[in-house]
Amino acid sequence: IRWKTSSYPWPRSLTEQLYSPASGHQRNRRSLYIVWYMMEWTLLQRVGTMFYLVSPNSTSFSRIDHVPNYIHEAIPVMAVFMLVDLAVRFLQGKTVRFSEVFFSVNSGILDEAARLSWVVLLGYQWLYQYRIWDLPWDSLYTWFGAFILVDLCYYWIHRANHEVNILWAVHQYHHSAEDFTFSTSIRNSVLQRAIHFGFYHPLALIGFPLPTVAVHIAFNYLYQFFMHNEYVGNLGPIGWVLMTPSLHRVHHGSNKWCLDKNYASVFVIWDRIFGTFEPERDNEVIVYGLTEQPQTHNVLWHQVYYFDEIYKKARSMSTWRDSLKAVFYGPGWSPGAPRLGDPDTFPDVKAPRAKYDPQLPLWQVVYVVSHQLLALSAQQLMVIRYTTSSWLMVLTFLVFITMAVCVTSAIFDGWRWAPMAEAARCGAFAYAFTTPVTAIPDVDTALMVYFSLCFLFWTKHGLNHPSAKIHTNKKN
Repeated sequence: IRWKTSSYPWPRSLTEQLYSPASGHQRNRRSLYIVWYMMEWTLLQRVGTMFYLVSPNSTSFSRIDHVPNYIHEAIPVMAVFMLVDLAVRFLQGKTVRFSEVFFSVNSGILDEAARLSWVVLLGYQWLYQYRIWDLPWDSLYTWFGAFILVDLCYYWIHRANHEVNILWAVHQYHHSAEDFTFSTSIRNSVLQRAIHFGFYHPLALIGFPLPTVAVHIAFNYLYQFFMHNEYVGNLGPIGWVLMTPSLHRVHHGSNKWCLDKNYASVFVIWDRIFGTFEPERDNEVIVYGLTEQPQTHNVLWHQVYYFDEIYKKARSMSTWRDSLKAVFYGPGWSPGAPRLGDPDTFPDVKAPRAKYDPQLPLWQVVYVVSHQLLALSAQQLMVIRYTTSSWLMVLTFLVFITMAVCVTSAIFDGWRWAPMAEAARCGAFAYAFTTPVTAIPDVDTALMVYFSLCFLFWTKHGLNHPSAKIHTNKKN
């Protein structure tokens, strides 16, 4: 390993750095530099996984329990880029809609806490027993074959999410973002990965080992993070083969010409082959979000409301056949129309469109952010201690995270019951922290005091204003 610059007065190689004679002061400086260098290299590696810039040799594994949690490892990188994104938008004079970012981050926390990714490959190893070929896990051909075919499977997963109404009930959550930022990439329903079940299983019959497929599913997901931005324009020939931010912006548009286009994750050639490709138009402003945008940032309600819409639609049909079509045909289908609906009847959304943007006083913003950070910390701690904790402890963490993201989002929406719900939540967890939770007594005590104070505040607020909504100023 060679240093990147000669401006440092130390030996060039890492081995020389460690073993050359030096004074105590020099050794301290060298140690700090080595630590910094290793942190920098680790960061570059994690960013590399998000662009598929990885070594097949170092990302091939013989056992599933040897596969790193690449998505969990990338969370710090995602957080940094989301903060940079907000700063750049602010410096550019664009409107920074904090409520939108808050909603997306809450969604990501809840999605990771639910840990339903295991459902995606449930039964894969059993099916692998009936494979046609034996593909070696450490073969370069196996690695690149899985790279291509996992992406093809994702194309059909994504397309099915848009063309089957009951699957769209889950996936619409991701498309509800009215701003197109890095944080949009983590706005996923807790059921999103679970409905991918079965789509990757044909790879087991071909002979792709489970660890290889799991690695590429993770990389495929991470690649999509940087596709969610408005900074990168048309990339020319690159967009002939690979998915780019420009093409993915079209996919997230609610304009009529954007609907049901550009499903691919990495290779946009799938869209070209199967007839779903659409380039970005210079003379058209893309309107992000759903064609019928819900006016709420309630994380829990937003995940389930569309199932009720499907139920009402199915109930309104005159025949049981049409009722089934209302569930399994496209979201735009109506009796007498093609499977995906008649495009002429779809809403033609045009810019500008008013956005749902509730505003909170600064103190409430600080409050909900502090509890969002606590929820994120709990989610990270749950991942670390997942295999060593009892089911009761895991359930406690999950309830804590779920209540935190749901009630704080209700505060943003200004729901009347939010103050008393927050008081109840804080009181419950003030009591919970009287027993060891974090394994650090001082931290448990501090959290108990903090939640007790929050309980007293929101109880007083709720009693003084029993029927009043929390103060919000909803702007367009």
